Amino acid sequence: MTFRILLLLGALSAFGPMAIDFYLPSFPALAKAFVTDVEHVQLTLAAYFIGLAFGQLIYGPLADSFGRRPPLLVGVTIFTLASVGCALAPSLEWLIGARFVQALGGCAGMVVSRAVVRDLCDPIASAKAFSQLMLVMGLAPILAPLGGGLLLELFGWQSIFWGLTLFSALVLLGIAAWLPETLSSVMPRAPLSGALGQYRRLFGDWQFLAYGMTGGFAIAGMFAYIAGSPFVFIQLYGVPPEHYGWLFGSNAAGFILVAQVNAFLLRHRGPSFWMRRVTWIYLACAAALLVVSSLQTESLWPLLLPLFGCIASLGCILPNASACAMAGQGQNAGSASALMGSLQFGVAAGAAALVGVLHDGSAMPLALVISLCGCAAVACSLVTWRLDRNGQAPLG
Repeated sequence: MTFRILLLLGALSAFGPMAIDFYLPSFPALAKAFVTDVEHVQLTLAAYFIGLAFGQLIYGPLADSFGRRPPLLVGVTIFTLASVGCALAPSLEWLIGARFVQALGGCAGMVVSRAVVRDLCDPIASAKAFSQLMLVMGLAPILAPLGGGLLLELFGWQSIFWGLTLFSALVLLGIAAWLPETLSSVMPRAPLSGALGQYRRLFGDWQFLAYGMTGGFAIAGMFAYIAGSPFVFIQLYGVPPEHYGWLFGSNAAGFILVAQVNAFLLRHRGPSFWMRRVTWIYLACAAALLVVSSLQTESLWPLLLPLFGCIASLGCILPNASACAMAGQGQNAGSASALMGSLQFGVAAGAAALVGVLHDGSAMPLALVISLCGCAAVACSLVTWRLDRNGQAPLG
């Protein structure tokens, strides 16, 4: 895989973080602009998660039937136009709807990027490629809140969505110029009429589900953090919105660092070996976060340390879980990528909503949801261990 393709796939994978993290510092400003509260503004985040979960199911069969490029070009075009709609939103309801459409377009990049890696790499190489993609897409959570906070301060919240419009337009040009068709022209392509049957087959694939949901519950914990951190950092602990990005970026830096360490570790053992062990680290950090939150400390630092551990550990869990889930999917990699992404972001949407439902003016809802996600991720990883012992998942 060439550096140019890897960079472009990283940008496509970054659509989710960019569209989410870029506007997080603007939550208080959006609440003021639309005469509402931050809890209602969080509905724009939930709408995006729902759009991601639903839209991926559409792009998977399309990518297996028509190739990787055509659905990708359509999806990024939709994202670009919806970003314009977000910037021009006259009401919160309009913004919620535009965010849903934006997600329907943006999820094309997430589905197709995973399928392209599967087209070009074997399972071990896939895990390494996903780790390298974490380096590229991991810059988004660092730079996006910083850039979003700066644009918010200088030009207002609308400029954040104009920035997303420019980003997606540049990626669209990159796809047209650089990305070749990676779906083999020799093997027969899956017909659209067989999409439901393909999804039924995947639901019966325990290896695929166990690995996919290990990553899914880990992602759910991350999006609980994304949904709850603006309130905890900015309102509860008084962090200025323009400084929010520095805290958010430090956790993203840990995520990137661990992803690169994971690429090194894969030289010695397989992806499932490391994934299963690091899920326990994730759970331990989540438990520590829950304990610290219950103490309601006056300082933010005791909360940041276990939170850093939770987010950093995802740099190992996510690429390895994705590589193991996609192993053996072959010409149906688009559908497999779509179903995995849909399940993962469906769980993530529920976790983000749960943080809002449990809101009590403290950091406890955030810590509780992350801890529940840690327990579920460990439970799924134990299922992969059973499959490995039975010879059904020899990826350790």
